[in-house]
Amino acid sequence: MPPRSRARDGAAAAAAADSDSGSGSDLESGSGFGSAVVGRERTRQRVIEAAADLLAREGRDAVTTRAVAVAAGLQPPAIYRLFGDKDGLLEAVAEHGFATFLAAKRVDPDPQDLIEDLRAGWDLAVEFGLANPALYTLMYSEPTRVTSPAFKAGMEILMGRIRRLAAGGRLRVDEELAATLIHATARGAVLTWLSLPEDRRNPALLTILRESMVAAVTNEEPAVQDAGPAGAARALRATLPEQTILSGPEQHLLREWLDRIASDG
Repeated sequence: MPPRSRARDGAAAAAAADSDSGSGSDLESGSGFGSAVVGRERTRQRVIEAAADLLAREGRDAVTTRAVAVAAGLQPPAIYRLFGDKDGLLEAVAEHGFATFLAAKRVDPDPQDLIEDLRAGWDLAVEFGLANPALYTLMYSEPTRVTSPAFKAGMEILMGRIRRLAAGGRLRVDEELAATLIHATARGAVLTWLSLPEDRRNPALLTILRESMVAAVTNEEPAVQDAGPAGAARALRATLPEQTILSGPEQHLLREWLDRIASDG
């Protein structure tokens, strides 16, 4: 018997993966339904990885539904069944990028040096972008991608760093503004670097941008040692979620007062 073609095998796999319902006996036992779900997720992941590989090797224009289907060993209609359309596929690839970056993040819950921890996090974000230029550009090409679960998880890691800086009296600006500055400078550094001809890519650019961010976001010495109340207000505000002695309304009122004091600093 002649071997079946790769596309035909892929079509069969996609059909199996797309079976969201089974026979009555399968549904009663749960085994058939579970197998269909697992098969669908495996096929979906294979397509995402094929698209990400095409993106990395040949750029965004190469990521067509037909090319991705061929690379994944499927028929093109399977892409539409799994992702809806090309935009849905690209959204899934972007989410894959955020998840990959999140997996690479190193989290120290109690760093010895808060400023060096901030630098290390910034460097990691920039290094990821430089190592994955096409994927990084896709990840940040649409504002709606901030709703990505992996993006939100990554931002929580960043906010943890910022809260530790605030609690240590090292935060110069509001927490939300600090997060925006850190994120914007890292993204700007990557996209600016990638836009430059290779002979004009000076590593000093990245160092200067990082240190400018550090200077804008942090104090050289803990602000709680200063005479002004703004740094102390930021430090106290950062530790409020850990306090249990105050009721919810009391915490809300105190946070409002601290916000007002901190904004004057």
